[in-house]
Amino acid sequence: MIEIRWHGRGGQGAKTASLLLADAAFNTGKYIQGFPEYGPERMGAPITAYNRISEIPIRVHSNVYEPDYVVVVDDTLIGPVEVTKGLKASGAILINTDKSIEEIKKSLNGYQGKIYTIDASKISRDCLKANYPNTALLSAIVKITNIMTKEELLKDMEESFKHKFVRKPEVVAPNMDAVKRAFDEVVGG
Repeated sequence: MIEIRWHGRGGQGAKTASLLLADAAFNTGKYIQGFPEYGPERMGAPITAYNRISEIPIRVHSNVYEPDYVVVVDDTLIGPVEVTKGLKASGAILINTDKSIEEIKKSLNGYQGKIYTIDASKISRDCLKANYPNTALLSAIVKITNIMTKEELLKDMEESFKHKFVRKPEVVAPNMDAVKRAFDEVVGG
């Protein structure tokens, strides 16, 4: 079983990304969970969401306390939120940032596992003309975890976007561009 914890701010799409990842993994035949941790969330406040993805039925029904992977949607959360808490040394952290891995590593309280970065905000601004980094981060975490192939991801995301944006078909292609770019632009390891 792979466990993922997402850290973001209300309105940045961490919850949506965790649910999209769950749907995509489910569509490849995996058992899944995708859920947010509810509290006094409001626009801009720190939020947490989770995924569990497995080849066998999942019997655990709690928050994820020792994730294999952590996704940080907003790098300003590093410090105020202990993003590496419980993160397995054999796992990895993926951070949306324009900073280098060396710069980020200094802020991670001695975390020794793998660090990946991607400027998902830039990809979003380039492709979608708005700051919605969750689509790019979803693609990047799929690449890092090998939950599914790139082809499976692209097929599932295109179908999902066509359904989600049935009244705005013009946004499907830009979202697909963000997914493709992110898969290729994530760095680290």
